[in-house]
Amino acid sequence: MKKSKVYWCLIILSVIGVLGLSFIPKLVNSGSGSGKKQFIVGFDAEFPPYGYLDENGEYVGFDLDLAEEVCRRNNWELVKRPISWEAKDSELSSGTISCIWNGFTMNGREDQYTWSTPYVDNSQVVVVKKSSGIKSLSDLEGKILVVQKESSALAALTGEDVSRENADLLKSLKSLEQVDDYNFAFMNLETGAIDAIAMDIGVAHYQLENKRDDYIILDEHISSEKYGIGFKLGNTKLRDEVQSTILEMLYDGTFEHISEKWGLTDSVCLTFDDTKYIDGMEVPAIDTSSIEKIDFGNEDVKEASKSTDRSISNTIKQLLKGMVTTLEIFALTLIFSMPLGLLLTFVRMSKVKVLQWIAKIYISIMRGTPLMLQLLVVFFAPYYVFGINTSYNYRFYAVIIGFSLNYAAYFAEIYRSGIQGIPNGQREAAMIMGYGKIKTFTKIIFPQMIKRVMPPVTNEIITLVKDTSLAFALAYTEMFTMAKQISSAQASLTPLFVAGLFYYIFNFIVAFVMEKLEKSMEYYR
Repeated sequence: MKKSKVYWCLIILSVIGVLGLSFIPKLVNSGSGSGKKQFIVGFDAEFPPYGYLDENGEYVGFDLDLAEEVCRRNNWELVKRPISWEAKDSELSSGTISCIWNGFTMNGREDQYTWSTPYVDNSQVVVVKKSSGIKSLSDLEGKILVVQKESSALAALTGEDVSRENADLLKSLKSLEQVDDYNFAFMNLETGAIDAIAMDIGVAHYQLENKRDDYIILDEHISSEKYGIGFKLGNTKLRDEVQSTILEMLYDGTFEHISEKWGLTDSVCLTFDDTKYIDGMEVPAIDTSSIEKIDFGNEDVKEASKSTDRSISNTIKQLLKGMVTTLEIFALTLIFSMPLGLLLTFVRMSKVKVLQWIAKIYISIMRGTPLMLQLLVVFFAPYYVFGINTSYNYRFYAVIIGFSLNYAAYFAEIYRSGIQGIPNGQREAAMIMGYGKIKTFTKIIFPQMIKRVMPPVTNEIITLVKDTSLAFALAYTEMFTMAKQISSAQASLTPLFVAGLFYYIFNFIVAFVMEKLEKSMEYYR
């Protein structure tokens, strides 16, 4: 028993230490502190060269450079907020971001947002292996084509206003598959599992520049589209402020310089004469007489998108930052879910039928619905149900609340099985010896229950380590999400394998500690 107590003390002290360290940066960074107006840009951090994570752990890209210059000229504070692309509309509607600025296609979405004037002319192209023999779109008949989820390529092939040519192309395919990101798409293309990838032309050029000379882009385009900045429908005031600043940047040469920096000169479509009207409304005039044209001279335009450090050591250094976040989620979830699960067990085993049914329904919902959906409900419910605007810091609390409520349901059933597995004769013997219910539970039932439930509890804890990756459903970046962002920037799968190694090592340590705890409780042997 003494050995057991020593282990328990070590575990509790370790968790409290992690907990204390996790709250320090959040308390320090709870506010901006600058007093400036915040301009929060929502973007997909796996979409180079428009927005991605560089070798220094900073979010960079063509669109983010434009946003940074807009903020500098307006004395705003730029907040770069990577978001889950599937949740972009909820993020914008709830006010947690100011706009969506990240290679955002206007076509087909004209009535869903308040748009800036288009600034990039983009096309959807098809990438194939050189050795595939596919030379045109007609050669895709009977082939497997891949697109990214929620992408313009998917809309061009399956949207309501799909062209006749694209409809015929879709019918001719063997199948149209969807993936989360282009790294997985290229891995499938390289292994021969698929035949072609449909994607934005800018992203296609970036991917091919970072890969071996094994792929080509077909000359025929699936569709053409334009990129714009998407604001919440009706927010013309902010749109006009941003738009007027971009016109200044266009006039003095800054816009062109940023385009050259990212190799997108041939793609930009913004001209000063074409920006007088947006959505049928005249843009407020700006006084160009006071704007000085900037001469950038003949300085070398840096190839920012090609400067990514691909070394394993740098990848590990970046992932360690995400590992801290993963540990925060892991430790705090255990702190709250394990005692909450025990409380839920008591309610579930109560003699009051109403309480029993409440616990049963709660457990059924938590175990029967996806954890990702539960996280979204916890985060967005305050706004959509009660009309309460939430701060960015609430994302962290929503993650912990969502995880804790979910895992408490699983722990409750594990605890219940451990308690009910103890022979009833032990309770009867305790009553004969004069033990009350509380003393019987704490001295006889509870110690045996802990010993019995250690294996399934260990299994749930290991599952929790891996489930922390679901935190990005609320745009909260942990280790695996960071690995995906680095992987997209490097156009390599190496960061994902490094992250997998981190998960394995962490789970190995967890399993080792839990095994020691289990052995320490075998005092009856």
